[in-house]
Amino acid sequence: MRKQIVALAAVLCTLAVTLTGMPEAAAHHKNEQKVEKILYIPHDNRPISDKQTAEVISKLGYEVVVPPDNMLGSRTDLGHPDELWDWLKQNAQDADAAVISSDSMLYGSLVGSRKHEYSKKEVLERADRFQSFRKEHPKMELYVFGSIMRTPRSGEASGHEEPGYYRNYGADIFRYTVLKDKEEMEGLTRREKKEYDFLQRLIPKASLSDWMGRREKNFAANEKMIQLTRGNTFNYFVLGRDDNAPYSQTHLESRHLAAEGKDLGKTRFQAMAGIDEIGMLMLTRAVNDMRRDVPFVYVRYNWGKGEFTIPSYSDEKIGDSIASAITAAGGMQVKSPEKADLVLTVNTNPNGKTYEANDRANDGTPREGTKYFADIVSDYVSKGYPVGIADIAYANGSDNALMDELRDRGLLFKLRAYAGWNTPTNSTGFVIGEGMLAKHMKDEAVDDLLLTRYLDDWAYQANVRNTIARQLTWLRGDGVYGSLDSKMDAVATRSERMLTRFVEDNLPPIDSLAHIEVRFPWNRMFESDIIHTADEPVDIAYFPKNRN
Repeated sequence: MRKQIVALAAVLCTLAVTLTGMPEAAAHHKNEQKVEKILYIPHDNRPISDKQTAEVISKLGYEVVVPPDNMLGSRTDLGHPDELWDWLKQNAQDADAAVISSDSMLYGSLVGSRKHEYSKKEVLERADRFQSFRKEHPKMELYVFGSIMRTPRSGEASGHEEPGYYRNYGADIFRYTVLKDKEEMEGLTRREKKEYDFLQRLIPKASLSDWMGRREKNFAANEKMIQLTRGNTFNYFVLGRDDNAPYSQTHLESRHLAAEGKDLGKTRFQAMAGIDEIGMLMLTRAVNDMRRDVPFVYVRYNWGKGEFTIPSYSDEKIGDSIASAITAAGGMQVKSPEKADLVLTVNTNPNGKTYEANDRANDGTPREGTKYFADIVSDYVSKGYPVGIADIAYANGSDNALMDELRDRGLLFKLRAYAGWNTPTNSTGFVIGEGMLAKHMKDEAVDDLLLTRYLDDWAYQANVRNTIARQLTWLRGDGVYGSLDSKMDAVATRSERMLTRFVEDNLPPIDSLAHIEVRFPWNRMFESDIIHTADEPVDIAYFPKNRN
């Protein structure tokens, strides 16, 4: 026995000497490890859809490859689907996974899905290309997401992203689809039937026919994508319900599409509320699949209606939306926080209503539930739990009262994830994805991502944007909130000054905030691209030496 021990010791000593003598070889081997590559084709080139989403995955060390901006759709350029197919084929050879917007590949972009002039045949032929692509790349993990066309409540709400007639008849078309959906689900009252008949006469037949015809193409394409999922073309397919309501054409079509794909189960297909956050959810699922990880998520709501809140721009309870997002991202909801990879706290209003961030009431004054929710966050952070916040008391920006509480309690950079932008489901989905992945990131990377959200959701959307919007008439030139035109430079300069002041008042000293630049890539104030950089280090070689 003693001989065996001595022999083993000799082997270990030899191995140790060998390893210590090979530092260069070990380092060389480490450098040769392949960085996993993910192709990402978003549904347009807005910062949140494109670079802010890709940034989260890049922080994990993955190579995220995105098409150039001018190939993706924008507000005025509907996109280039055939060029995107060429780009996908050229970049697919050494990719491990791809997360792809079907709207980009079929119509050019999300806006393109509403305004394109392609025939049904052209759209369905492009859908067939997914099957060919799968045969050419059988080992690639392929995650695809598309949209069920939205039903804006009015022409103003459409943001000029619908055909021109929607500006005049948008509210009437929306109401028409409300009644159409309700008739199918539960029937109409006598008065509602009369209103339905009146709207059919009021809305120009050509306009209604065009709008419904566009939707029919979209519906047929989505049916085709579900069939491709059934044939194992995709690892996962998601259809997002863009801006909608409990009764609407979007809701009606979603019900039928969900029924079409019911046999697939939620582990392969979902039709869910939201759209702009789904790229983030699919990228998160891709990473979780690569790591063979199923993150646990514990969800805690503010007191009051909580999970039963039906937020604005949605057709379902927020609890259902969050459950769908967790499943889509490859996670599992759990009933206690102790072993959770993400403790998701959801800032809902106790009365179950969602307000707008530009409301005058969003002035930082604590409301019913503000301090209670901040106490929940503080308690979980003090226990060492990985806490994320879905800030959905207001749509289109942060809850200033909550953010002031987090600032005053020193909690802003003790979180693992935060989101409070655009629609409530946009925020819940994005923070779920980012929060699941935060456990794999260094603290510095987490702080960088938090800073992105605080600058955009809190500083700009909930404060700077509202103030400058009221000052637009003071500025020289032609331009309005939705089309800045010649006022863009003046609005950018004013935004930079106000953001700098906001940062000084609300955030700790951070080197990268020395210089702030604001751009408006879609020529409107609704979204901004905020770029922040540190001072360049001074090179002492440029200064003469002290001769004394």
